[in-house]
Amino acid sequence: MSWDDLASTALVGTDRRPYHGDLLADAAVQVARRRAGRLLTPPPADAGEGRGVSAGAGEGGIAAGEEQEAVGRRAAERLTRILGGEHERLLPEWLAAAAATGRRVPPYVLPELLDRGRRDHSIRAHLGVLAGRRGRWLARLNPSWAYLLEEPTGETWELGSPADRRAYLRRLRAGDPGAARLLLESTWASETPDDRAEFVTVLADGLSMADEPFLENALDDRRREVRQQAANLLARMPGSRLSGRMAERARACFTIAADVMHVEPPRECDRAMERDGVKTKPPRGIGERAWWLQQVIARAPLAIWGPDPAPLLALRIPDWDAEVKTAWVRAALLQRDPEWARAMFAWDPIADLLTVLPPGEQQVLAAAFVREHDLDSQLIMVLGGVSPQWREELATAVLAKIVKVAGTQPWNLGELVKLAGERVAPALAEPAARYSTEPAVQQVAALLRFRADMMEELS
Repeated sequence: MSWDDLASTALVGTDRRPYHGDLLADAAVQVARRRAGRLLTPPPADAGEGRGVSAGAGEGGIAAGEEQEAVGRRAAERLTRILGGEHERLLPEWLAAAAATGRRVPPYVLPELLDRGRRDHSIRAHLGVLAGRRGRWLARLNPSWAYLLEEPTGETWELGSPADRRAYLRRLRAGDPGAARLLLESTWASETPDDRAEFVTVLADGLSMADEPFLENALDDRRREVRQQAANLLARMPGSRLSGRMAERARACFTIAADVMHVEPPRECDRAMERDGVKTKPPRGIGERAWWLQQVIARAPLAIWGPDPAPLLALRIPDWDAEVKTAWVRAALLQRDPEWARAMFAWDPIADLLTVLPPGEQQVLAAAFVREHDLDSQLIMVLGGVSPQWREELATAVLAKIVKVAGTQPWNLGELVKLAGERVAPALAEPAARYSTEPAVQQVAALLRFRADMMEELS
């Protein structure tokens, strides 16, 4: 039996794939064989005319058998510098920009880049384009790089690792949401509790009322994390049965008279609430009733409060004010409601709320926040929630903040400088350089120039 067969059997267990013999002893023999040496197989004709892994055809040329042109020499040199540690956080941006051109990377960076992809799943989508035919040939020789090969088959779902199975389900979900749900239903009873919780989260993409019956049944799962994940998804569907139950519970907690909201939190967390994902035990520092109240409001449809959150935020809440508004923040995030996210950001500027809003509005709100607040960890987190390619208004606000605090040397100034250099639109490099001679501002400008040159080389 091959090493791949032994590894697959070990992953899924001999209960699911019977093995006749001593699995560990046979695996030890295979390890010894693999370490002893390998037969050097010459590359196929489509991997560089037999000239070896690093063979190429010169700058801008197309290697024999390759379908894509390679990136230019200067772009390749910059990639090497980034991989070597120079502005390493820009690697995803370089890969995304290069992949958008349809070109491939030079052969000599493939081993390191494929190793990065083994550790960092977020860059794999770009490597499928950038590796070219030579990269796929290498992936056939090294099991660690097999993620680069063709789309997984049904065998991946049956015998793959948990990570590979999630990736397979995610890809299937992106192309055919219903087929992905049916596949998950077919093996649900045999999945481990941890896998069930992870698989439910995959259904967030392409979520629709067609998923409601499956998720409603998942509320009966013995694992609390499964119930909570299913409840979070059902809360995003105003027409789900869970949303209806949560709406009824929330309405029972409130009465509004004139400009006052009176709150009466649940007095117990019964079995029905637990089934709907409500945790009974609160975190340290929060009372039980406050905790149950927050969870009920967070999963109740925001529509029950009316179309405009502003009048509600103007109400006086004599008791439980913070708990109610914290729950509205959570509801805005769970239900991806821009109107509520906008209103709740004004009350509590949590970075995650910005992700619910369009990129342009994110920048306007973040710029106002930067102008009005000191440089602290919250400001860094808010800026981290803003989509890249910051335009002039936000860039100017951040540069002004850098100039203002540069003399005081706050501990997080360096992170603000890096964040600005990585997120401001590269076209603003020269305006940034002219803004101030302050060294920290010049560091931002230098990083913007680096990115501007990077984009020019890939254009």
